[in-house]
Amino acid sequence: MMKNYSNIHPKAILTRSFVIMLLCVVILLSAFRKRQSPATLQSASSFPIGAAVNPFLLQTNPAYRHVVETEFNSITSENVLKWAGVHPAKNTFDFSKGDTLADFALSHHIRFHGHNLCWYQYNPKWLTNFTGDSAAWEKLFKTHIQTVVSHYKGKVASWDVVNEAFHNDGTLRSEKTTPDNKPDDGCIWARNIGIDYIARAFIYAHEADPDALLFYNDYDQEIYPAKLGSIINMVTYFKKRGVPINGVGIQMHININTPEEGITNAIKKLANTGLKIHIAELDISVNPKNDPNIVYSDSLQKIQSHMYAFVIKQYEKLVPPEQQYGITTWNVGDADSWLRQAYKRKDWPMLFDDNYMRKPAYDTVINDLTTVEQLLRKLPM
Repeated sequence: MMKNYSNIHPKAILTRSFVIMLLCVVILLSAFRKRQSPATLQSASSFPIGAAVNPFLLQTNPAYRHVVETEFNSITSENVLKWAGVHPAKNTFDFSKGDTLADFALSHHIRFHGHNLCWYQYNPKWLTNFTGDSAAWEKLFKTHIQTVVSHYKGKVASWDVVNEAFHNDGTLRSEKTTPDNKPDDGCIWARNIGIDYIARAFIYAHEADPDALLFYNDYDQEIYPAKLGSIINMVTYFKKRGVPINGVGIQMHININTPEEGITNAIKKLANTGLKIHIAELDISVNPKNDPNIVYSDSLQKIQSHMYAFVIKQYEKLVPPEQQYGITTWNVGDADSWLRQAYKRKDWPMLFDDNYMRKPAYDTVINDLTTVEQLLRKLPM
């Protein structure tokens, strides 16, 4: 039996035909591109894809450098712009390693994200031993932020201004130790300047470079609702108060057992702030229990691949395009992952293996980034 199309408006038929034709063209172009030139992370994605980069490896390891050059269009300074890296003595700033990254980013037309201007860890010994009244601490604080930001003005597109200011229970780091007496878990800035140091850090950074985008960055927001709530309350208050904050970094150091609902909840609630959202330090551990006999089996790789795909899909789904600052992995390959160094354990958390070759998780990510929907978003309107 033939269908009667007489009641359908001609424009509707033309519109549907055009959409179908466009989808066919996109699919054919996608297939052609995959045959002619294998996709890379940066070419496949509609938002920036980055990695935390070590300038020493960038200069000395050709395989590492090749991956950074071809796969990413954003880089983050891993350690060299933290206090201990860039300000080793009271009257000495060392910009040499940061300049290596800045020059690389400029020459390769890659976005450079600075990490970080203020953290409770990774501070030089001279700083932790510094004595003075609140005015002296304030001067030191402001001088550091504005000296570093001014040096990279026009070269660093964005900064993690303050990093990890909250405990997991949502309280502000301020005491010398935690209740269970762990050292270095307080914050020298909160103790010596006051709890408003976070807002002042953003103000000082903005004064030094009004064009740089400024982020607050923290971990485990997908696990601890109290921490997530405190961060959202803070940035909402900053917006009302006129504090120059542009975005929030959700680090996303997760593992194959991290509850998916927590990831969805964190991304959704942070996106609701209206600020730019940066998944800033993504890696997915397969050995969170530190099993010395673990084998990186096919089954573990499949679970890891699923988790990478889930994070990306939730980011694409829940963060409006104008708020998508991108996704950055913390390190490049398994060989240089901080997890191996910090926990002295077997782990394979990255998209590239020890030899900087693509892993199954990489293929999953590429397939998700090259869906018809994503390709349509990349087409000029």
